[in-house]
Amino acid sequence: MIEIAIVGAGPYGLSIAAHLRNQNIPFRIFGRAMDSWVSHMPQGMMLKSDGFASNIYDPDGKFTLKQFCAERGIQYADMGSPVHLQTFSDYGLAFRDRMVPELEDKRVVGINRLPDGFLLRLDQGEEVKAKRVVLAIGITNFEYLPECFSDLPAELVSHSYRHHDLSQFKNRTVLVVGAGSSAIDAAGLLRDADADVQLVARATSLRFHTGPTPGKRRSLWKRLRHPDSGLGPGLRSRFFSDWPALFHTLPEDLRLNLVRKTLGPSAGWFVKDKVMGRVPLVLGCAVERAEVEGGKVRVHLKGLDGSQRELVADHVIAATGYKVSMERLNFLGTEIRNSLKTVENTPVLKSNFESSEPGLYFVGLAAANSFGPVMRFAFGAAFTAQNLTQTIMKSLKHSPASAPVRNVATIADR
Repeated sequence: MIEIAIVGAGPYGLSIAAHLRNQNIPFRIFGRAMDSWVSHMPQGMMLKSDGFASNIYDPDGKFTLKQFCAERGIQYADMGSPVHLQTFSDYGLAFRDRMVPELEDKRVVGINRLPDGFLLRLDQGEEVKAKRVVLAIGITNFEYLPECFSDLPAELVSHSYRHHDLSQFKNRTVLVVGAGSSAIDAAGLLRDADADVQLVARATSLRFHTGPTPGKRRSLWKRLRHPDSGLGPGLRSRFFSDWPALFHTLPEDLRLNLVRKTLGPSAGWFVKDKVMGRVPLVLGCAVERAEVEGGKVRVHLKGLDGSQRELVADHVIAATGYKVSMERLNFLGTEIRNSLKTVENTPVLKSNFESSEPGLYFVGLAAANSFGPVMRFAFGAAFTAQNLTQTIMKSLKHSPASAPVRNVATIADR
């Protein structure tokens, strides 16, 4: 039985593995490196997060995005210069090669309880026993498709998570539904790909981050009133990004309300010119129903003023975000899912990310209701990796039989 199994190899999984590796704590990590970024984000996209907030974290800060860009001759700035998706994806793969060479490109298809831990079943038939399991699955499994689209065929209606290459929609009529970053990015990139695209949203206007002012530094007063942070400027953002442990101590109702209302739908400042004036906008309208008609999708809209409208398209992309739900985690055994304590379908977590199921930890998006909005972003991986590693080190000190030993891969690399 191994000490820890990490499921997922995005920024959170890789950061946790790098920290455990540094402490010589035995672990195995499963998943395809940076899969959501490499396979499920649209080509040409740029990250909303600033460069300094887009790192994957090793304990000594030896391999930052800045260092990666310097090594590859890629333009980089801590702030004010957007990070391209391809750059971030390549950085993640390079981080894996350098910091987590033991990553196994295998999919976990089942996790069940054992008296002294967990039994993991892999897609290739192997079974693995682990005392602890860390679920670092990110947005995988949590894509949200509104009920009005749920019964329509996938070739006509799909979630934005399903599209990496938008060139397939060239010369086709596409409706993008949503007002967040995914929707706005997709609409702009579809326009670039020569698709006949329209953006439909309940919001009456689109929101964009404020861009930098070239050659002008913010005054000291503005920097004090609105300090920079990993989630953008502002005292609230600074609190959310720098003190997730303190956020965890807030009353549950307050935490849930803050997560719901903080950092709502918006896009990066650099996307505005790609959309405004280029993509027809149908705002202030909600989708009431949709149906297939003659191989196309007919979408029925209702305006805020009660007006009715219909649009017809070859395809509808629902850029409608992600909703965490334990019911979507089919690889978790029924016994585990039924025993988990949840609130709003998300796991209730202790201050060390452990769920009500002893030894089962949730990180990333699934931990947002416990630790705040920062868990939706790569920036939260630093606190998570440090917290989990410290927790496990303390546990091992009280369990001599589980004392740290060097990973074979670690010895070989050194």
